[in-house]
Amino acid sequence: MNINILFLLTFSVFHNAFGLYFYMGETQRKCFIEEIPDETNVIMAYSVELHGLDPGGGGTMLSSDIALHVEITDPENKIQLSRTYSLKGRISFTSHKSGEHRICMNSNSTAWFSGTQLKVQLEIQVGVGAVNYEEIVKREKLSDVQLRIRQLLDQVEQITKEQNYQRYREEIFRYVSDDTNHVVLWFAVIQAVIVLMMGAWQIRHLKSFFEAKKIV
Repeated sequence: MNINILFLLTFSVFHNAFGLYFYMGETQRKCFIEEIPDETNVIMAYSVELHGLDPGGGGTMLSSDIALHVEITDPENKIQLSRTYSLKGRISFTSHKSGEHRICMNSNSTAWFSGTQLKVQLEIQVGVGAVNYEEIVKREKLSDVQLRIRQLLDQVEQITKEQNYQRYREEIFRYVSDDTNHVVLWFAVIQAVIVLMMGAWQIRHLKSFFEAKKIV
């Protein structure tokens, strides 16, 4: 197997699924960025707990009055998804543009007890990791060999999308580099012209001064 394909496949395996958790105050808005190729499925499984002390002195508590608002914007800053969800569930969407997708979360409530905060556990699956193969097997009645072939085809398709995205990023980087080089070049040319003009002006001024003093 080509070493580049092997690297991309390994990268795809690690990139397609990851989990995290974070704490969020009642007035906070947490955002993070996920780089996603175009036409790629994304599934986010989440659960939310309200941590803090209730009036009776208890520990962790859950409130059905609190919900989680999720907003997802694409690389062009267009809102792709904006909804309010319950404290536990799954969110799925399909990217339509390659690039950085911003995922923001905040609570829909500000009536919390003092000292409480949300603990959000989030697992994100991208591309092949977001495909439910068990459901596909039941629906299409695939054999083990057919399932494995289907998985390999999906992996190849995902690798192709990631390669296209990396090429797109390379083109953007090359464009920025070329643009920067042109700016630096023109700045150097303008600086050289200014220096020559100042030198010519100084020579002319000195010549006029010496002629006025009848030195030359």
